[in-house]
Amino acid sequence: MIAIGTFTASAERVTTRPRIGVLGIMQELYDAMLPGITERQGAYAAELGATLGDALDVVVAAPARDRADIEARIAEFERAGVEGVLVVMLTYGPGMRVARALAQTRLPICLANVQPVPTVTADWDMADLTYNQGIHGAQDTANAMVRAGRPFTVVTDDWHSESFATAVTQWARAAAAVTRWHSLKVAVFGYAMNGMGDIRVDVHSLLRDLGPQVDALAPGALHRARLAVPEDDVRALIAEEDERFEIDPRLSDTEREDHARMQLGLEQLLSGGGYRAYSTHFGAIAEDGRFARLPLAAASSLMAKGFGFGAEGDPLTAALMCAGFDLLGETQFTEMYAMDFERDAMLMSHMGEGNWAMARDDRPVRLIKRPLGIGGLEDPPTFLFQYATGPVTLASLVVLGDGRYRLVASEGEILDSEELPQLEMPYGFFRPDNGVRACMDGWLRYGGPHHQVLNSGRVAGAWARFCEAAGIELVRV
Repeated sequence: MIAIGTFTASAERVTTRPRIGVLGIMQELYDAMLPGITERQGAYAAELGATLGDALDVVVAAPARDRADIEARIAEFERAGVEGVLVVMLTYGPGMRVARALAQTRLPICLANVQPVPTVTADWDMADLTYNQGIHGAQDTANAMVRAGRPFTVVTDDWHSESFATAVTQWARAAAAVTRWHSLKVAVFGYAMNGMGDIRVDVHSLLRDLGPQVDALAPGALHRARLAVPEDDVRALIAEEDERFEIDPRLSDTEREDHARMQLGLEQLLSGGGYRAYSTHFGAIAEDGRFARLPLAAASSLMAKGFGFGAEGDPLTAALMCAGFDLLGETQFTEMYAMDFERDAMLMSHMGEGNWAMARDDRPVRLIKRPLGIGGLEDPPTFLFQYATGPVTLASLVVLGDGRYRLVASEGEILDSEELPQLEMPYGFFRPDNGVRACMDGWLRYGGPHHQVLNSGRVAGAWARFCEAAGIELVRV
């Protein structure tokens, strides 16, 4: 979508494509010298925006020629639901005119260091130099943002090139993930696991610094929601599972119906409250006294539907999962369970929660009857599968305090391994590219928590763009 100088706010997003605004900056100084320059450079900005439209929704603002214009355009972008601002110097524009607007907006900023014509020729006159002198303004603008401590991204390229469109699209995905964090709501049912320190965060600071809002919900709300699930919905979910998965014949009708009610009740609560992520700590569920079993299978299926999840009352990893979904697509909740020095890998698993949409496709996903002592409740139906093999990246969020956060990331691969018949949880073997010893030395040295998100591909570069836009330190181990 390309719009020139007009903005329409929308309460409903009809696409998950990143939506960016193009802010073209110049100044009125040149109007008298080159009549028509504003219209000419405005057309250049529109053409540049049109080259990005295949992968992005783009809103191109009318050229901003003074401080009032710039601040008005930023305000219009914010009202329009734009998720990042691509700043393009249409001519030289003094940096002090943009300093306040770009320093104060929460929208991620990318400075496109480009010019209308990529090559200087002998035919250029002073008008051509004026049309193509945006580099001056890019330097002045970057200096203003550095002085303000404002994170931003820079792309220097020929704007006609495929590499420019790729770089801006990659930044836009990161910008969208960061902006969507600003309105993210995470539900924690009950409380976080006592004594587990690396999942702890001051929720007021998290909201102020990064945007995610963490709400504590009573387990009783889940109890009432599961009781209110219509019987037809329960039957429909069970039929869908029968068609999609290999079902353990030992599972009783009661066990399956209870699991289905938990999943549907959870989804209704989350969707109704605007929550994209959640945690149900097994202790809070078990001690409530109204639940027969833990909602482990529910967590797996809700992850497959795009909900972020963090075990044991962990809002940080739940929030990071949502960033992973927006930035990279399918995302897995996991943790390092044990080291295997012979494989030079870590066994990745958790108590029973895993995104079955990321299972290997040559072995069945099974819904099993699974004894579990943790929680002291009845056997929880659990999805059992192996992670899809191939290149992957692990990431985890560290709280450093004083408004500082760190993302620890490691690239590697999920190995093609034999089945472990005694393991009744989703699992896979992760071999870091630098080996278990070096990876774990770095992970521990930089405070990497024991809950992680896993994404397909060696995508630490995408996390780096996310961190740059969010103002988070990145450490690759």
